[in-house]
Amino acid sequence: MGQRRIELLAPAKNTESGIAAVNYGADAVYIGAEKFGARSAAGNSAGDIEKLALYAHRYNARVYAAFNTILYDNELDEAGKLIKRLYEAGIDGLIIQDMGILEMDLPPLPLHASTQAENSSIDRIKFLDAAGFKRVVLARELSIEQVLAIRESVKCELEFFIHGALCVSYSGNCYMSAASGGRSANRGECAQPCRKQWDLVTDGGTVVASGHLLSTKDLNHTGNISLLMDSGIDSFKIEGRLKDIHYVKNITAHYRQAIDRALEKRPGIRKASSGAAAPDFTPHPERTFNRGYTEYFLHGRKGPVSSFSSPAFAGKKSAEVTGTGRNCFTVKEYEELHNGDGLSFTGSRGKLRGIRVNRVEGNRVFPLDMNEIYAGAVLYRNHDAKFEKALDTSRTERKIAVDIELAITGGFAVLSLRDEDGTTAAEKSALNGGSSGSSTSPEKGIIRHLKKLGSTMFIPRNIKISGAHRLYIQPAVLNDLRRRAAAALEQKRLEEYRPVRVKTTGGSHPFPAEELDYSYNVSNHLARRFYERHGVKKIEPAFECSGDREKTILMKTKLCLKYETGNCPVYNKTRRLDMPLFITDGKNRYPLGFNCGECVMYIYSI
Repeated sequence: MGQRRIELLAPAKNTESGIAAVNYGADAVYIGAEKFGARSAAGNSAGDIEKLALYAHRYNARVYAAFNTILYDNELDEAGKLIKRLYEAGIDGLIIQDMGILEMDLPPLPLHASTQAENSSIDRIKFLDAAGFKRVVLARELSIEQVLAIRESVKCELEFFIHGALCVSYSGNCYMSAASGGRSANRGECAQPCRKQWDLVTDGGTVVASGHLLSTKDLNHTGNISLLMDSGIDSFKIEGRLKDIHYVKNITAHYRQAIDRALEKRPGIRKASSGAAAPDFTPHPERTFNRGYTEYFLHGRKGPVSSFSSPAFAGKKSAEVTGTGRNCFTVKEYEELHNGDGLSFTGSRGKLRGIRVNRVEGNRVFPLDMNEIYAGAVLYRNHDAKFEKALDTSRTERKIAVDIELAITGGFAVLSLRDEDGTTAAEKSALNGGSSGSSTSPEKGIIRHLKKLGSTMFIPRNIKISGAHRLYIQPAVLNDLRRRAAAALEQKRLEEYRPVRVKTTGGSHPFPAEELDYSYNVSNHLARRFYERHGVKKIEPAFECSGDREKTILMKTKLCLKYETGNCPVYNKTRRLDMPLFITDGKNRYPLGFNCGECVMYIYSI
């Protein structure tokens, strides 16, 4: 077996974001195809994905296509043809939810089981491993003990989310959007009812709590990178295929640095791609959109994971208002404010309010609108104009280290390049030069010209010159040699890139259950055939295919409103809510259920 490699996996809304992810240190990028991705608003043509793959492969970085919706029977032919186009475009893996895909005549693409397949059970993950999946994307809700147990049970690669927005439901098992508005999360069309305002009420109508009750904080596992690495995680995934390029630059650069620090202490492990990124700004996750951060349940239930006050970005704590005037206010700064900043604060009714800074003069801030600002308000910066400008103008390039050797032999100058992966290329030119008339060695001038690799993907590491003592070589000859050798090496790298190609048959081992309810999302005859071939006797159709939706679990979530409101009978025995509970948006009222043994909450259909 070769040396273990760790992958930083970044999101791409489009080709431009994908290239930025590679430039700022991603070992791999995942991007949505033109259809059938779990973010329908982030689709890309096979041609655009091919451009991204060609760019990424120069650095031995990989590109995975998100193809993780459930499919209907009338879509299977189109889906099969699109998979073949993605294969021809050069993708390195296909991320899927629908098991019917394994019944297709697939090209030899590695398959990744999407987190939409609800990968939280060891038995289920062992089944996927035996079915030939190269990778399983683990459920976000898992504890570190569960991750370790899974790692010990399977051979496939394990991928884990380390940053970004959280789905409050176990992925793949949220039907609330589909039930309330016909927009299915399993079809990439989630309307995000979890980010709405809700009331938690008793059967008699007493309001227990109000706010954005199902809105979670965002995930941030910066402090857990080493632990996850030692626990057997192979790929560290950043959420965000709908996020802008600034988010991609900032968060990718941040985790590249965090992972590299961990790798420095683990000489037996290396990153999964080549080259190094040196961003021309200091990454700051807290300056990029977030709802506050949580480690979710990696270390168990350690505190609230919800963000009741607002699903918006409050920002980084930056100042406190010390006084107000007619068109300005004074502040005590925790960090310098700038013209164009956006600031938020909690208003008199407990709601998040915002102001835009026109200009700053000393400790006086002149906003576009005072918006009921008051003395004592704590200000959070949710738009850092200076930082956003740094991200916008940042042009970080990723570089591959090369050793350069110039040899003079038989009237020719031969320039050889050898990169950090051992790939080599060489070019030569005939010489018409003579001895140097200078008393100084011309080698310094030769080295100066050979080092000029700035416009290429390479950066010089070592330079060796032989046979050129007191020999003058025209700069034009050296520059031409350098350009041709660099171009040849870049082409050689592309030619030598070998994507993993494997035929997945799905196996014939038994599935760990003989009956499947709607939560297994069987929406087409191929998925049904897959499970039947693995011994399943009874299969309910997917929620989206069923007309009977009464008394159905719409959401299974580790976020528990009894716990979040201080009424958990396990963690707070002095306060208990034993009566039936509901959430309501003023129009609909959904019953709640609680399984304290598994520490999960259920939201039922009306």
